[in-house]
Amino acid sequence: MEGASFIAAPSCGLYLLQYGAEVIRFDDLRKSLDRNRWPVAPNGASLYWEGLNKGKKSVALDLSRPEGREIAAELITAPGDDAGLFVTNYPAEGFLSHAKLAARRADLITLRVMGWPDGRQAVDYTVNSAFGVPLMTGPAFLGEEPVNHVLPAWDLLAGGYGAFSLLAAENHRRRTGAGGEIRLPLSDVALTALGNLGQIAEVTMEGRDRDRLGNDLYGAFGRDFATRDGKRLMVVAITSRQWTGLVAALNLEAEMEALERELDVDFVASEDERFLKRDVLFSLVSRAIADLDRTTLAQRFDANGVCWGPYQTLEAALRQELPARADGLFTATAHPSGMTYPTPGAAATLPGRQRGAAPSAPIFGGHTEEVLTEVLGYSSGRIATLVDDGVIDRPKA
Repeated sequence: MEGASFIAAPSCGLYLLQYGAEVIRFDDLRKSLDRNRWPVAPNGASLYWEGLNKGKKSVALDLSRPEGREIAAELITAPGDDAGLFVTNYPAEGFLSHAKLAARRADLITLRVMGWPDGRQAVDYTVNSAFGVPLMTGPAFLGEEPVNHVLPAWDLLAGGYGAFSLLAAENHRRRTGAGGEIRLPLSDVALTALGNLGQIAEVTMEGRDRDRLGNDLYGAFGRDFATRDGKRLMVVAITSRQWTGLVAALNLEAEMEALERELDVDFVASEDERFLKRDVLFSLVSRAIADLDRTTLAQRFDANGVCWGPYQTLEAALRQELPARADGLFTATAHPSGMTYPTPGAAATLPGRQRGAAPSAPIFGGHTEEVLTEVLGYSSGRIATLVDDGVIDRPKA
């Protein structure tokens, strides 16, 4: 069962669904937070809703009423060896507290995505700002002006982390019979990720924050460069092979050998030196790239094993990428918005299994009667009474 909004918890449910789980999602039929979230189709339907909820079964309940809350609790704690798994970002206290739900099913496993461990609210952007990432992003001349990132990294990491945490807890339940509540704060996802990358140790030992580097790659050689025909390319040389390939592609062997002698360094062997001496290296590489057009550079870079990529819009990338993908990653899927568009399936492929076609998103509340009948055994008469009382609704396609 999934009762959640925003990105982290719904993406967790989506990942589980893509590898075989049946995911039933419930929403408040009066004020679902995600139902109309941007981006939206020309007719106003939420593409965000369709993207994160494709393949899930949708149940809509009036959660302001005791009857609606009772149905949600019944669904979460329904019996069965493959049931009793709940993904949510609802508050830790209240009608969906783990303690209250576990009183109905002792082996229930709850994955609760949170903002901060103490229950304070947070989203990706407020966690990011609290830990200084927007002050490390962007060019140095910005000073204390923050630069927010468009990618909700902690939400997306939390979705994946939550999925394997839930599977680990289910495996533990199969061996021991014990359930429990997993708490996954976005703040802790961010802190542990920054720590795993060495950034917490760096700041602790140096006693100061990392400098802003603009588009420079931290700790290695990498930056954006302009071509003769006005295109921009991201070029990275982390490994020795990438570096020697770049130098060869730009015919800079002689200049680099002379520079190495002058500075008494070995750029082939030392990633550190390529970073520390990046300003002089950028100057040489910039001039060489500026003498060539993008097409010529692409041919040379590919021939020499250079790690590079163009700067282009998503629209331009899709025009190039989608026709080349014959591996089933995208399916032209019709959705409740009335729109048919390329819809992604699972990112990873499993041995011996083909990707299935990406499913359609559900109609909001479109599975309510089906789920109440099949999971809870409600009669048609009881369902009709719930409809008449406004606890559930019969959605229109």
